[in-house]
Amino acid sequence: MTEIIILILGISLLLYVLLGGADFGGGILELISRGKASGIVSRAIAPVWEANHMWLILVVVILFVGFPTVYSTVLTALHIPVLLVLIGIILRGSAFTFRHYDIEEETPKAIYSSIFRYSSLFTTFFLGVTTGGIILGDITLDYSQGFYAVYLNPWLNWFSLSLGIFLVILFAFLATIYTLGETKEQRHVEQFTKIAKYLIIALVMTGALVFATAELEGHPLFFEFYHSIPSMVSVVLATLALPLLWINLRRNNRQMLRLIAGFQTTMIVLGWFAIQFPVLVKINDGMDITVQSSIAPKQTQLQLLIALIVGVLVVFPYMGYLYKTFKFGNKASDKQKAS
Repeated sequence: MTEIIILILGISLLLYVLLGGADFGGGILELISRGKASGIVSRAIAPVWEANHMWLILVVVILFVGFPTVYSTVLTALHIPVLLVLIGIILRGSAFTFRHYDIEEETPKAIYSSIFRYSSLFTTFFLGVTTGGIILGDITLDYSQGFYAVYLNPWLNWFSLSLGIFLVILFAFLATIYTLGETKEQRHVEQFTKIAKYLIIALVMTGALVFATAELEGHPLFFEFYHSIPSMVSVVLATLALPLLWINLRRNNRQMLRLIAGFQTTMIVLGWFAIQFPVLVKINDGMDITVQSSIAPKQTQLQLLIALIVGVLVVFPYMGYLYKTFKFGNKASDKQKAS
């Protein structure tokens, strides 16, 4: 039961990065393009952006029910960046809704657009910072050490900050690649292709920065990757895909671009998961919180597993239908109009 629950947790996290991450990246892309991508981004994410948050909700529910120690530890030690993430999600969602569905006047629309763009950047950054706090191992369970040691030190460090920057670049990269498949104007294709190339270079540089800051903070991240065969294979495969990505960018092969970008992101997530597992949260002054030490009682696991299986059987087909309706259906409609 535990293995199946962990598998569903991992798949939900990966889907949130691939789909929800691209939604956050849409706002960042608007910032990079100085608003020129706003129309394309709005059309691309409007039908699905709320649905994509379902994967994050699923992750939170699984942790709350199945791994309560992880849930309580993370939301205590890292409550500041988590709170900032939640505030950003609320601001971003509200601003996008008002901009896309309600406001027609230029001035309020511009204000809501700014809130959407900057809150997308803000939220993504603190998602990365929170992840860095979970990975680094500076979380303490000794609450007598003082406010800074307990609530600031676990995430207010160079490693977590660099991981926040890396996630911003990654989400912007995903959004740019996905958006290339939504635009038909040549000027936009050229603009997004140029942005994508810059973001690929930035991804490589910030990825190296993450490893460097990990060493600076005393966390042997490179050593962990080097001694984990699955992680090394993931890094090698993601790196080997870079020339393919560059070639398909030049050829504007949109379907292949999405597949390659999704594959590279999957390799990044799998590489991290391979060195982290079975540890879920690393602790500074005590035993790390692992899958086995934090899992709920068997009866709770059973009820959670039943709910997850029923949910998967219901949700996955309907999510597929949602994408088919609003994505492939729109493309078919565009072709009919063109003919």
